Amino acid sequence: MIRVELPPSLRTIAGAGDEVRLDVGAPVTQRRVLDALEAAYPVLRGTIRDHDTQRRRAFIRFFACKRDLSHESPDAPLPEPVAAGEEPYLVIAAIAGG
Repeated sequence: MIRVELPPSLRTIAGAGDEVRLDVGAPVTQRRVLDALEAAYPVLRGTIRDHDTQRRRAFIRFFACKRDLSHESPDAPLPEPVAAGEEPYLVIAAIAGG
C-alpha cells in the first residue's frame, strides 16, 4: 500500500482524508502512483497533471523522504520507504505571491 498525502485543496475536491492509500504495482514510480490516484479519484484528473501532456502542473510539487522529486523522471523508481508504505508520497500545492 502506498501512502499519499494531498494538500487541503485537493483533499476537498476528492472528498478524501489527509492520507490516501493506494495499491500500486511494482515498480513504484511517480507515474504509477499518480495514475492510481487519478483512477481512485477521477475528479483529480487535470488538477495535478495536465490532461494532454501528463506533465506536472506548475504549482504542484512532489516530495518523498525529504527529497523534492518534482523534476525527476516520472518513471524513476520512488525511494524504497515509499514503495514499502513506510513513508508517504507528498503532493504539495506551492504558494506564489509576495
